Amino acid sequence: MIESPLERLAKTHPDLEIWWDSSPLVYNQWVRKMVDEAEPAGRQILEEQLARLYNADDPAASIFRGCTTNPPLSWQAIQSDPIFWSEWVDELIESSPGLSLSETVWMTYKEVVKRGAEMYLPIFEASHGRFGWISGQLDPRLFTETERMVHDAEELSALSPNVMIKVPASMQGIEVVKILTSKGISTNTTVCFTLPQILASANAAMDGLKIAEKNGVKMKKWRAVITMMIGRLTENEALDVQAERNRIQLSWQDKHWFGIAVFRRAYRMLTEGGYASKMLACSMRVGPNVAGKMRFWDVQKIAGGDIVYTCPPYVLEPLFEIGDALEFEPEIKRGVPQNVLDKMAKIPFCIQAYDPNGLALEQFNAHPSTVSTIENFEKGFAGLEKFIGERMTSRHHKALSK
Repeated sequence: MIESPLERLAKTHPDLEIWWDSSPLVYNQWVRKMVDEAEPAGRQILEEQLARLYNADDPAASIFRGCTTNPPLSWQAIQSDPIFWSEWVDELIESSPGLSLSETVWMTYKEVVKRGAEMYLPIFEASHGRFGWISGQLDPRLFTETERMVHDAEELSALSPNVMIKVPASMQGIEVVKILTSKGISTNTTVCFTLPQILASANAAMDGLKIAEKNGVKMKKWRAVITMMIGRLTENEALDVQAERNRIQLSWQDKHWFGIAVFRRAYRMLTEGGYASKMLACSMRVGPNVAGKMRFWDVQKIAGGDIVYTCPPYVLEPLFEIGDALEFEPEIKRGVPQNVLDKMAKIPFCIQAYDPNGLALEQFNAHPSTVSTIENFEKGFAGLEKFIGERMTSRHHKALSK
């Protein structure tokens, strides 16, 4: 058996987890695309490796230990099978004519999450709740509405025992993490880029655990992860603007060392502080090219920790393309080049992300990466709303023409 890059990565720490970052409903379609586009000589090996990532015949034996989704990814899942979802939505509209557009959108979104959770439930059951989680994200347009987020989180959690709630690291979202944890509902903090947000979420979970213990809530199958969106931090234009303003030249390598430095420091602080939450890395970008060889620093330089990687197709494809040329060593506890730290210390955007006190809770919602990411996630619900709105209009016109 020839191991895939992910299997070699997993060997850098016994508790390292790799998750699929997209709806489980599109996984088979992506596999077919990968195999069809591969060189004929390597197709059989690739097909075998991809089959081990998510083993449809025996999900509990899969390399993937969980799954993250978001509104744009859920919208992609619907777009990948338009005939099925058109029929499903039409049946919902016909059976529940009193539903509003927003209610129909929410029910459709929940169905996508539910169907994905079913695919990972065997992993959850075989591991007694340790693995097999799928993240269902709250509506990003409600990231300031505490009560509504709690209400919707309870609905998503009720879909399946392995649904983990994706909560934004907004000022209000931090309170939601505490409330949900106190109820025994697992969380995945998202829209999160900075050490202050990570620590606030970790502390909120610990506060929630204390409340849960006091109230006798069963927490045996509770989990919390905190997502750091590395690429969405390092690629934000505010970093370039502030660097130029301070007459600092940042290379591609400098920017990615910046993201790696924040992740490594967060991991160290959560580990040494005995927090219950686990760090999760996402939004990773391939590169750089070193001495004529392509590398994947965002993945490689945080290897070797008790962390989670969530990998969408745009991460998996270059990983498999680089293949055996990619080496993984336990690097997460290593230092960061001093020249990079020196540059970071002169840029407010970097200080806010790297200093534990770089941002106040009241500043979370206005962070440039928060604003841009919320806008991106909103597009997922906007696309779904447009699709369902057109179905509802079509059904209405048909009814009038009879």
